[in-house]
Amino acid sequence: VQLQASGGGLVQAGGSLRLSCAASGRTFGSYSMGWFRQAPGKEREFVATHFRSGGSTYYTESVKGRFTISRDNVKNTVYLQMNSLKPEDTALYYCAAANQGIVAGMVDYWGQGTLVTVSS
Repeated sequence: VQLQASGGGLVQAGGSLRLSCAASGRTFGSYSMGWFRQAPGKEREFVATHFRSGGSTYYTESVKGRFTISRDNVKNTVYLQMNSLKPEDTALYYCAAANQGIVAGMVDYWGQGTLVTVSS
């Protein structure tokens, strides 16, 4: 599986961005898909996931109510809608695919990062 992320950019605090991650391969639906981020000087952290089975989602506490993850299994694409952005959301955002354990960082495939910068 190859993952291609896009949609990052510069936005003012309170603004919105939508990240997209297009996946190659026919097995997209068999993976849980997610987003991670890495801020300057910090470790990469889990942000959100859309589980492969059941369609449920899970978010890290700091983005609940502001970010929404969704997936389109026909287009092989996962999205991250980010609203009410804060300067602390500034980071390099990575999409990821995993068979299991995605919240714990057990990722099988990583996309390249897309940079999100939120100005105050």
